[in-house]
Amino acid sequence: MPKPLNLPFDPIARAAQSWEEHWGPCPPMAAITSIMRAQQILLAEVDALLKPYGLTFARYEALVLLTFSRDGALPLSKIGERLMVHPTSVTNTIDRLERVDLVARRPNPRDGRGTLATITDEGRAIVERATADLMAHDFGLGVYNDEQCAEIFRVLLPLRVDAGDFKESAETGEEH
Repeated sequence: MPKPLNLPFDPIARAAQSWEEHWGPCPPMAAITSIMRAQQILLAEVDALLKPYGLTFARYEALVLLTFSRDGALPLSKIGERLMVHPTSVTNTIDRLERVDLVARRPNPRDGRGTLATITDEGRAIVERATADLMAHDFGLGVYNDEQCAEIFRVLLPLRVDAGDFKESAETGEEH
């Protein structure tokens, strides 16, 4: 879990005030700084929960993705696409999971040159236990209720759509 800073003031609010005095008001600066700090806090908390399983959040996400796949296997390119990461990151993640027998590689029967990452029985067991721990701790978002979590998702959705993460669809429920 992240070490509390216990500052006698909010450093982001102070930075926003200083920014305004120097360059004028800029709510986006305070927002981005808050988002980046929240990301640090959440990543530290989630990584602490996953550490006993020998996982990072990136490795956990890969295992979950394989768990959700029909056969427990996906091409490495599909893993990168779904997790929105560079192919080198996928290779590194799968290499590490393979070293600890949570994933195995096998040839892709649909593509003679391609490789599938396949979750092992041990990988399935680990992801189930790790997921139970993450859910018990609300993925680090326990200070928010379910409605607030849904609102966070909703507020960040236009940013992800604008970045081209995915095409607008009925799935998002949003019109842009």
